[in-house]
Amino acid sequence: MAALRDDAAAIAAELIELRRSIHAEPEIGLDLPQTQRKVLEALGGLPVDISVGEGLSSVTAVLRGGRPGPAVLLRADMDALPVTEQSGVEYAARLPGAMHACGHDLHTAMLAGAARLLAARQDELAGSVIFMFQPGEEGSGGARLMIEQGVLDAAGARPVAAYALHVASGLLPLGLVASRAGTLMAAADTLHITVHGRGGHGSQPHHAADPVPVACEIVLALQTMVTRQFDVFDPVVLTVGSFHAGTADNVIPDEAQLHATVRSFSPAARAAIQQAAPRLARDIASAHGLTVTADYEDGYPVTVNTGDEVTFAERTVADVLGSGRFVTAPNPIPGAEDFSYVLNEVPGAYLMLGAVPADADPLTAPFNHSAHAVFDDAAVPDGTALYAALALRRLGRGQSESD
Repeated sequence: MAALRDDAAAIAAELIELRRSIHAEPEIGLDLPQTQRKVLEALGGLPVDISVGEGLSSVTAVLRGGRPGPAVLLRADMDALPVTEQSGVEYAARLPGAMHACGHDLHTAMLAGAARLLAARQDELAGSVIFMFQPGEEGSGGARLMIEQGVLDAAGARPVAAYALHVASGLLPLGLVASRAGTLMAAADTLHITVHGRGGHGSQPHHAADPVPVACEIVLALQTMVTRQFDVFDPVVLTVGSFHAGTADNVIPDEAQLHATVRSFSPAARAAIQQAAPRLARDIASAHGLTVTADYEDGYPVTVNTGDEVTFAERTVADVLGSGRFVTAPNPIPGAEDFSYVLNEVPGAYLMLGAVPADADPLTAPFNHSAHAVFDDAAVPDGTALYAALALRRLGRGQSESD
């Protein structure tokens, strides 16, 4: 795999230029016209079949190998976050309110580079590679929409495996790759609760039906529930991040609203909390003579890696990047990821790649989603080579060091 590393290094300057161009003009959500244009330009001249999304700025490119075989999918997300950048880098976002604070600009450049490396080896590819450039990972479910529009069938048959890389600006040292078999990331759902009471004068609560203390009791009871009803080794995390009630200190409001994020690490725990949390809220309100509207909104599913594909990825990392570059994550990550929709359909693996600046301490460097997050360009050629190697090796070609 030495040649892949060398070839990635040879085009690294161009890929970094692409990455910085995307970083300087971040776009949010499903509509990423400038980013889509840059991806299409980067793929220009390559022997790939390209299609774009309907109602979203996705790009799907299919490279058909010179020999028959299955398909493998490689995915990069492209969207930014609604964050005003404070990183201080020279290529920082030009306008306030949007930033590539999660490193998706690196993913996009790396996958475009992998397309170039694999296109140069087209005649020897035993199968096809689907390059999935996805908008709307940050909460919009772009992967699910691309699946609905046929990305998994773009090569004519479902992929036998799918892989995604994600850079980290903290915790994971530069150049290290981390993953684990089974659950890697949590499901992320949202709980919306409205406690319906009856307003009145703050000095005479007995003439009203105060929803505020009931809502407070619900908040505390939810925290107790997840520690008493769920296995500590299959946990649930529930955080109430929004609580609103009333307009004045001496007015009892008609209702109180709270909104919570709910993280779970298995389909079983997710199904259980979906039932238990709204029931608890309704029962507490009922005990006080009030009513509740409780809506449980499904978000991204649990991200579950296929064990065999993680083992394969670990070997590939060693062959491409070197011995000692892969570490097994000891625990799942409480964050969520919509690549989970892909992994619900086909086997695969999701890998984290350290992109902490070389002069920064991984333990204190600002992590993904921070306005101060900085990702080292040195991760770009590593990720490019790894993307390409995962597809190349999975299609059965090139096990030797000369590839």
